[in-house]
Amino acid sequence: MRKKGSNLIIFCVIDFLCCISCRLSAQSVIPSYSHNNDSLNTIAFHYYNQQKDLIDIFNHLFHINQNRKLDTAVNRDIPVYFTIAPIVEYTIATGFSPGVAGNVAFKTSDKKKTNVSSILAAIKYTEKQQFMLPVQSTIWTPGNKFNLIGDWRYYKYPQDAFGIGAYTTEADKYIISYNYVRFYEQIIRRISNSIYLGYGYQLDYHWHIKEEQLTPGRITDFQKYGFTETSTSSGINVNVSFDNRENSINPNPGSFYANLQFIQNSTLLGANSNYSSVIMDFRKYISVPLNTLLAVWFYSVITLKGSPPYLDLPGMGTDMYNNTGRGYEQSRFIGKKFIDLEAELRFKISRNGLVGGVIFANASSVSEMISNRFEVISPGVGVGLRIKFNKFSNTNACIDFGKGRNGSGGFVGNLGEVF
Repeated sequence: MRKKGSNLIIFCVIDFLCCISCRLSAQSVIPSYSHNNDSLNTIAFHYYNQQKDLIDIFNHLFHINQNRKLDTAVNRDIPVYFTIAPIVEYTIATGFSPGVAGNVAFKTSDKKKTNVSSILAAIKYTEKQQFMLPVQSTIWTPGNKFNLIGDWRYYKYPQDAFGIGAYTTEADKYIISYNYVRFYEQIIRRISNSIYLGYGYQLDYHWHIKEEQLTPGRITDFQKYGFTETSTSSGINVNVSFDNRENSINPNPGSFYANLQFIQNSTLLGANSNYSSVIMDFRKYISVPLNTLLAVWFYSVITLKGSPPYLDLPGMGTDMYNNTGRGYEQSRFIGKKFIDLEAELRFKISRNGLVGGVIFANASSVSEMISNRFEVISPGVGVGLRIKFNKFSNTNACIDFGKGRNGSGGFVGNLGEVF
């Protein structure tokens, strides 16, 4: 699961010692092969024998037969590969956060051209008594006829809050605590080549909402906006997308993804208020010299009509995988409108694919509470390390360090690429 923290110090540090591979049998991502084609299987076996991941390190340390793993990966019919490992995080907001992260990558068909499906999940309990259980999934049916996208979460979570807009400072910080359930599910149907049309349901429910560590007499933006002890967003979304990525976990050069969603939240479905918004998500992956990839991401959420609950306002790190705005704490800047542009240069460090790196830059803006206009741009820059978590699904464990304006900065971690 791609999960972001404000100041991540340790991510998958003990993967090297504790990575567990559950070999249900595997399907390669690159190069492709067929279980009934010996020539292609030989190519795949040779390719993966040259590549290394954290599971290989574990196998080497504990003297496990690597060729058996490769035979299982290349020659079995059922295209599933499952990896689970301990993680340890440290953030200013959470303290130490031990937990477990898992990744399942598979194809629903080895006879039709089908994208790689994935399920990413984690369970964590932090030093500050925060509990997080997120599960995100992308399931492609045979031949890519349908794509089922899920985002399910349960949080018991106090978080830093600063107010609405980009003029807020660190001095504005206080704590909002809440319990949270998210249930998002979409079904998308291919209508032509890489073009998809779909619909879905979205539920965000917060309860036991409390403001804490406030100075006496302070009136927060939450109170001005309309404080409630519970809040619900519940609505239907309609979306159209173009997606030619074979593997959304780590897209190949030449891949392109574009998604446009319209969301209508309604009191008829249990929402606190009627409000509508549009989400734009565009991603391009460009091959550049020296075996390097340039990835570009544009992401925006615009409230068209009405007012979302305060805790559902868009902002930094409020995308599906909490990845926008590296260099800033999650929800550092929020507003009714949010726009973000990111670019990342990805490159190999080791020939065997075990270690890679990235250089990234981003720029974000949120609308202000009074004017509802974009007035401040918040840039960020940084570098990152990539360690191959699972070479068959091409999944990386990612550690990034980003710096933003006014001294903002910190480490962030993901299982799978940021975008």
